[in-house]
Amino acid sequence: MVSTFFFLLLIALVVPAEGTFDRKERLSEYGFFEGSLSDLNPAENVYPYSLNTPLFSNYAEKLRFVKLAPGTKILYNDSTVLDFPAGTVLIKNFYYPNDFRKTEKGRQILETRLLVHEPNGWQAYPYVWNESQTEAYYDPAGERREVKYVNESGRKVNTPYLIPNKNQCKGCHLKGDAIIPVGPSARQLNTLVHYDGKRENQLQRWSNLGILDGLPELSALPRGVVWDDPSTGTLNDRARAYLDANCAHCHAKDAPANTSGLFLGVYEKDPSRLGVNKSPVAAGRGAGNLDFDVVPGQPEKSILVFRMRTNDLGIAMPEIGREQVHKEGVALIEEWIRNNTF
Repeated sequence: MVSTFFFLLLIALVVPAEGTFDRKERLSEYGFFEGSLSDLNPAENVYPYSLNTPLFSNYAEKLRFVKLAPGTKILYNDSTVLDFPAGTVLIKNFYYPNDFRKTEKGRQILETRLLVHEPNGWQAYPYVWNESQTEAYYDPAGERREVKYVNESGRKVNTPYLIPNKNQCKGCHLKGDAIIPVGPSARQLNTLVHYDGKRENQLQRWSNLGILDGLPELSALPRGVVWDDPSTGTLNDRARAYLDANCAHCHAKDAPANTSGLFLGVYEKDPSRLGVNKSPVAAGRGAGNLDFDVVPGQPEKSILVFRMRTNDLGIAMPEIGREQVHKEGVALIEEWIRNNTF
């Protein structure tokens, strides 16, 4: 009787409960990709996706995929992220082309982040790639890497790249006391993507594939603008989309920076909550001896711009993925403030 008890206890300890995620030590063990792992060629039932205005991450490029549990579907939701069923894995790969002007020269993949919808909520699992690009290994501690590449202007860049630890994932994904996805909403996914040589709306494609339920007519879908494409929206639209993607995961009423009173979501209407003539809750080094978060017409006197312009890790915003200043993003927000288009 005693030996049977201990045998059953051992089974309970080593066999995951039904529906829980069976974490692997190596990324290749999941079977997300076919052929050479570094090609990131999705296996059957692993679906690529892209966002209209993604989060800036130290100039790294990203390839995103979603894998659903067998027999499950995504439910359409136009107010927040889509409703992904339990068993969903969101797969985000961070990489640098060796030469941004000539992508055929190859790339260096640094990390793959899995966001997994387990029965008790979402959990993050970070994987770090080896230098030979043959495998990525589970690494909850994070790492620091030195990255070299040639940028779009032809300049050689040598930059540190900080791979966040597992707990730091909450910095972007925490809402209330739960981790959730922040990128794949209807307005971010409502875009044309190339499939098999032709362009197709990716939400419509998911619906046609039978993995998305409840999709309205395309004309009724919210559509996010592309922050660096003036043809997709006004200066205000593009600046607000940029702030939403890069800041609102923290600067929202139910997010980690809720005590700041600075709420930068795309649907915020109150100028004072957007920082206009608003004093910071906490002064000090992060305020740069400036008085207001946003000073209309004067980006050089705005704390928001001050914190975007620096890569001092004690001041820089956002806090993660900011080893370099996003010069193009800063220029957009400066223009937005200079033109008083709130």
